[in-house]
Amino acid sequence: MDFSAELIAWYTHNKRDLPWRNTTDAYIIWLSEIILQQTRVEQGMPYFYRFAEKYPTVTAFAAAHEDEILRLWQGLGYYSRGRNMLKTAQLVQEQYKGIFPVSYNELIKLKGIGEYTAAAISSFSSNEAKAVVDGNVYRVLARYFGIDEAINSPKGKKMFQKIADDVLDNARPALHNQAIMEFGAMLCKPKNPACGICPVHINCVAFKTNATSYLPVKLKTIKIRKRHFNYMLISDGKKILMNKRNEGDIWANMYDLPLIETPELTDPIELLQLPQMKVFGNDVALKDNSAVIKHVLTHQHLYVRFLMLKDFPEKLQGNWFYTDVENLKDLALPKPIFIFIKYFFNF
Repeated sequence: MDFSAELIAWYTHNKRDLPWRNTTDAYIIWLSEIILQQTRVEQGMPYFYRFAEKYPTVTAFAAAHEDEILRLWQGLGYYSRGRNMLKTAQLVQEQYKGIFPVSYNELIKLKGIGEYTAAAISSFSSNEAKAVVDGNVYRVLARYFGIDEAINSPKGKKMFQKIADDVLDNARPALHNQAIMEFGAMLCKPKNPACGICPVHINCVAFKTNATSYLPVKLKTIKIRKRHFNYMLISDGKKILMNKRNEGDIWANMYDLPLIETPELTDPIELLQLPQMKVFGNDVALKDNSAVIKHVLTHQHLYVRFLMLKDFPEKLQGNWFYTDVENLKDLALPKPIFIFIKYFFNF
């Protein structure tokens, strides 16, 4: 039995029962694929059900407001995915009359859909012979064939795509793709892979050479940016001063509090003396402040502190606005803002 057949046989008996595997609806498959990018199945599952229930068709999704999408997305991270999904849904509605495309060549044109996602949707929805290459597939192929070329190098990406194409079962591409991804997620895991029960370990180079912890190889290219966010909580318990974020930075178009960003951690008393604080009034008084909270993003580490101010500013700046505290649950809030506000107002 060849490599693909072994994986398919294993998958047939061990696969998880996931809702998007029981359909060939390209829209539902797209929904699951985008939600599960950079996200564990356990974490993404509630979001999938939430979106599929509220927007059962791409037409319904396309009619949504961005604020609604971001609010449903709240807590999942990588918010640009949600914004891109709305643009894609609207494009499908306009150009494809609400019928989600199923061919790779059409899918790859859509916003937020790259080579992997286009291959996954086309193979799962129409059985197109396109090999998927995601993190799980990279790991399985690197270990089985003993490839030490970096998976995120230009040479490595081409090499792994060619190997994935070569081992693809062209008669059963959808089944093959599901099998190799599930195999990587459940058996050939990043740490402590279950080599003892692996059906292909006899011919696995990494297993035979004791290199499973070494493969796959990935170049370290991420530079972490450290930022210090000082949020001003201004509220009388009924109303609260909020801010709508602009495009071009993290949490675009979401809602947070008035913010003073500083190049380094600044003592709250010293912070009150900064020129930027003048927008809150000439005599800014501090009631209390929170501890510094570290919030980790892929390329940024945020050090967040909340300062409770006594007085309301005389003039609103930029995108500031007042809203009733009870309306906060309807706004798309970044995770650290949501957690703090929920705790502070006890709702």
